[in-house]
Amino acid sequence: MKHLLLAATLSLTASAAFACETVTVGDLSVEHGWSKVTIGAGRPGVFYVSISNAGATDDALVGISTPAAGMPMLHETVVKDGVASMPHAMSIPVPAGQSVQLSPGGYHGMLMGLTAALKEGDSFPVTLSFEKAGEVTVNVEVLSLRAEGPDCADAEQ
Repeated sequence: MKHLLLAATLSLTASAAFACETVTVGDLSVEHGWSKVTIGAGRPGVFYVSISNAGATDDALVGISTPAAGMPMLHETVVKDGVASMPHAMSIPVPAGQSVQLSPGGYHGMLMGLTAALKEGDSFPVTLSFEKAGEVTVNVEVLSLRAEGPDCADAEQ
């Protein structure tokens, strides 16, 4: 029983740290990659992340790729006259000296054509392609359907 409890504690700690890792490419820092559980592989998944640009030059996220989905793409939630839509975003600006959040209700990655349902505790890589900084791959953790993001305060203690 002790071993089972220890293993469960270690896996939760590793998961929190996994979702809270920071990866850098050039002046950009990418962190807090996460997704939500899906109900079957036929439903699209989502991808969220934080991007910070510490440089003096603007950049832009121009694409994402992942082995978890056949057609990953960038979208933005737009509300007009009380009706929400999610049009494709050709790119997401990452202004110099600022941060951009891919989050529920805003910019986000749509994962169409999932290769398998996303289950809580699973993880998968996503490669982000930037106009100037190039490519960087982050690990994405699948959180519960009700999650609002990884709890990185616990991971940093």
